[in-house]
Amino acid sequence: MMRSRSFPAYVTRQAERALRKLASTSPIIAITGPRQSGKTTLAINAFPGFTYTNLEEPDTRMLVTRDPRSFLSGLAGGAIIDEAQRVPNLFSYLQAHVDTRRRGGQFILTGSSQFVLNERITQSLAGRVAYLHLLPFAWSELSESGHAPESIEDAMFEGSFPPVHARAADPRQWYRDYVATYVERDVRQLIRVVDIDAFQQFVRLCAHWTGQLLNLTRMAADCGISANTAKAWLGVLRASYIVHLLHPHHVNFRKRLVKSPKLHFLDSGMAAQLLSIQQPADLRTHPMRGALFESWLVSELLKGRFNRGLADNIYFWRSQSGDEIDVLADHGTTLQPIECKSGRTVAADWFDGIAKWSEWAGSKVEAPCLVYGGDRPANHRGVKVLPWRDIESLAAVV
Repeated sequence: MMRSRSFPAYVTRQAERALRKLASTSPIIAITGPRQSGKTTLAINAFPGFTYTNLEEPDTRMLVTRDPRSFLSGLAGGAIIDEAQRVPNLFSYLQAHVDTRRRGGQFILTGSSQFVLNERITQSLAGRVAYLHLLPFAWSELSESGHAPESIEDAMFEGSFPPVHARAADPRQWYRDYVATYVERDVRQLIRVVDIDAFQQFVRLCAHWTGQLLNLTRMAADCGISANTAKAWLGVLRASYIVHLLHPHHVNFRKRLVKSPKLHFLDSGMAAQLLSIQQPADLRTHPMRGALFESWLVSELLKGRFNRGLADNIYFWRSQSGDEIDVLADHGTTLQPIECKSGRTVAADWFDGIAKWSEWAGSKVEAPCLVYGGDRPANHRGVKVLPWRDIESLAAVV
């Protein structure tokens, strides 16, 4: 359960450096990510002199919609526009505004719906916008602030959304409220969902599938919906940064490969609550422990990339005969295999998969690594063994 402690007013986000760098060259920067991940707080702290406007507020939205020219004329010193996608006609005026001034860092746009924001940008601002994806706190950000969870069970149970930690909230209640609010607002904005109960069942089912190969046909059958509906609903979850699809890497080494992606929840705390896990101790022996740990690892690696302003470069590898690498980081000319084990005691057979894959890959192999749920670093059979607490060192270089 959450610890009672004083939380700093602002935890320095690793993405600040990437945001400022993007603003030095791009006239508009779009910060996307899930609701409550800290997008607005990041923008305000990175650019304290910018004017802040929130287009979620109905009166502000009405004024901007009616007279976008007047609104933009008063923002010569730079502006942060929150939930920018709520005023579609603003984007055409933004294009003319930034083209006239021709300098970097004129506007910071934020939005919780990647799909809608991207659509607006593609229509009017193509070539003028740089993207920064912001997920909730990375483990390293919590650790550096002195507020990291004490165990891997705590870390998976609490998740990493800022309000859970800043308010010392009960994760069970906070995530229940988050999902309910998300269903009522974002889903109905993106697609027409007639049966909310069926959608909620689908979201819970996705939590049961975290860390597994995606099978939309089976998932649709389990929910009593069509495969097309399941595909549309999954698209909404992806656009809202609830889930991530980890795609299989194409390198085959003359092996037949699976083609389906893996489904991962981007926040283990949310997945844990959807799985009705009641306390961190339950995760010591829970049948979903390994899957949640793998999703936690994937999320941390993605945060490491996004916080540096880099694109996603991680995959998994699995042959149809069952040989698998949990995560494969593609560095262009080399591939880094990363295995994920939630156990606390290193076992000899954990290294068999990496050894076999490395033999096939030959010169393509770079810095094999195994992340596990224990506390002692080691090197075994040429593989670096990292305790879960040391995930920062891997996330910084993947």
